[in-house]
Parts: sequence; C-alpha cells; structure tokens
Amino acid sequence: MKEYSHKIRVTYEETDKMGVVYYANYLRWFEIARTELLRQEGLIYRDLEENGILLPVLESHCNYHHPALYDDLVKLVTKIKDLRRAKITFEYEILRLEDDKLLATGTTVHPFVNSDFKPISLKKEFPKLWEIIEQSFDNKN
Repeated sequence: MKEYSHKIRVTYEETDKMGVVYYANYLRWFEIARTELLRQEGLIYRDLEENGILLPVLESHCNYHHPALYDDLVKLVTKIKDLRRAKITFEYEILRLEDDKLLATGTTVHPFVNSDFKPISLKKEFPKLWEIIEQSFDNKN
C-alpha cells in the first residue's frame, strides 16, 4: 500500500488550557490526511462531490498514545487500508516529528454514495476514478 504524509504545526486554538491538543482535533487531522492522500493521487474532494460522489464518515476510531502539544510539528500519515466497490477504509498514524513519537493511530470508513446518500459502486459507475484509487491500494499486502 502506498503511504502518504502531510506535515502540520499544532496551533494554539487546537489545544486546551494545558497546551495539549484537544482529542477531537485528531479526527480533523484524519480528514486533512485523507484529503491530501486523494489530492496526491490527482483527486480533489470538491471534484468528487461535483461529480455526485460523496464520502461520508460511517465509522471513526482513534487510539491516543501520547499527547501532541502546542507548536509541535506533526506528520499525518495515511494509507488506504481496505477498498471495496462501495466503501473505502483509511488508516492513520500521527507522529511528532521532533522525536518520531507515535501520538495517535486510527481508521475511518467511508461509503461511496450519490447526492441522495444512496450507496453506489464506484467501480461500476465511475471506472476511471476507481482505477486511480485502486492504484493507491495494493490489497496483496
């Protein structure tokens, strides 16, 4: 599986009074990571939506290992964990760059749906998009 990374710096607004990143922000970072994965493959979320393809979050899981702190430079790593005709699962790791400490891991599951939120087979209805996404995923690993 191809792995993609994106760097961000923790902002003051993302932290609590202790200077620790508020837990829900990790889910925001997951969104940034998967958006950047798709962008690196030439797919932009906005373009998918304009073509009637939506990827709502069906499930999300996050395991917190160590806290991220204000002004930390963190690396968001993501890859496609599972790809099916009607859904995709992303896997994430968030690491502090200074010491390569693993801060959080998680997954999100997204069905492919149309603008009426009806499930679609991306492989059948949008074969060219399917091919692009499939190239990012090697299910033999």
